[in-house]
Amino acid sequence: MSDLPRKAVTRTARLAALPLGIAGRATLGLGKRIGGRSAEVVTAELQQATADQLFKVLGELKGGAMKFGQALSVFEAALPEEVAGPYRAALTKLQDAAPPMPAATVHAVLEQRLGKTWRRKFRSFEDRPAAAASIGQVHRAVWRDGRAVAVKVQYPGAGDALLSDLGQLSRVAWLLGPLIPGLDIKPLITELRERVAEELDYGLEAEAQRRHAEEFADDPDIRVPGVVAQADQVLVTEWMDGVPLAQVIARGSQAERDRAGQLLARFLFAGPSRTGLLHADPHPGNFRLIKDDGPVEGWRLGVMDFGTVDRLPGGLPAPIGDSLRMALAGDAAGVLERLREEGFVKPSIQLDADAVLDYLLPIIEPATVETFHFTRAWMRSQAARIADPRSPAYNLGKQLNLPPAYLLIHRVTLSTIGVLCQLGANAPFRAEMLEWLPGFAEEAPAR
Repeated sequence: MSDLPRKAVTRTARLAALPLGIAGRATLGLGKRIGGRSAEVVTAELQQATADQLFKVLGELKGGAMKFGQALSVFEAALPEEVAGPYRAALTKLQDAAPPMPAATVHAVLEQRLGKTWRRKFRSFEDRPAAAASIGQVHRAVWRDGRAVAVKVQYPGAGDALLSDLGQLSRVAWLLGPLIPGLDIKPLITELRERVAEELDYGLEAEAQRRHAEEFADDPDIRVPGVVAQADQVLVTEWMDGVPLAQVIARGSQAERDRAGQLLARFLFAGPSRTGLLHADPHPGNFRLIKDDGPVEGWRLGVMDFGTVDRLPGGLPAPIGDSLRMALAGDAAGVLERLREEGFVKPSIQLDADAVLDYLLPIIEPATVETFHFTRAWMRSQAARIADPRSPAYNLGKQLNLPPAYLLIHRVTLSTIGVLCQLGANAPFRAEMLEWLPGFAEEAPAR
């Protein structure tokens, strides 16, 4: 096995096998039911087999396939519970692990990027990767000055693989769509494609991480590792210990879940305000809960992977806060007017202002109370409401537009809420919005 499976025809064939495999198992399941086995047992077996194949293909291919899987994994909280179990285990594996590339390939990349004497830059270097993700994997090492560092090495051929995978996935988006009710898969894949060049540029990533590390250097709640060195497709940063958020989701105490949720909400809103950048890859593999012997209130959130950011020099756009504030005040006409101004409602579309308000209020419920309990049940109810063709929300949602300037903000916010629901966290979402979201603090009513 070399590096990424690089031949486009090979990768395309493996991705194309996903829908074929699903269809084949469905036919087999029908045969088993006709043969007398219960529908519940057969369905559970089919779901588990589909989940296993999904992880195997997306994880082993890395590239855009795994990038898509990671983006999809944060939305598993929207799945009906009877379906969620088998997919949850498979998708969450994609958040923090993938089959590694061979040590020889890693050494070749390091020699090419850091020079033939690359080992002299380190006191020690572990060949076994500490983590593997969609376009690169991370090795633990000790820098020449004694600092523990993380060495991120990009997979050879990652760029071609990203574009090839996402192109193929866009062609079967119609089949993957039902995995997550209420989520339009094709725009998600399109947006991931548009970010390929930025994702591959470790120079841009180093710049974004430095900005965050400097801003949060003395912060009591958020920690971002500093950048030690960067050369082409190799990025060396300070090592950061902590409990992966995937572990907190799987078996954390309620206190751990609540603290992680509070800090996730804080980083979502405070990050753009303080740095002018929005961390745009909020899946659990990119976060750590840093605990100590002190009270839970002193634990911190570690943030990694700044390969994709949205540049927001003034922080999150003020029209978001304005619209939320007016919605909570019951100003339906004002909300509709602001949505038109920002391009969410096209000039040719006529909508009833009260209907728009009715559509929005359940979604913005976390902003109405001091502490909101994010749950999978709540997210499932929102997804079902928007995805049900019989629902007024479904018909209204089809008439709304998502302006390009808001596309990444929308996905990051929705993804963060998905992680909060996976955590089952009690989080002061409203307090963070009042402090950091422009336009929201002006007389925003609470109940």
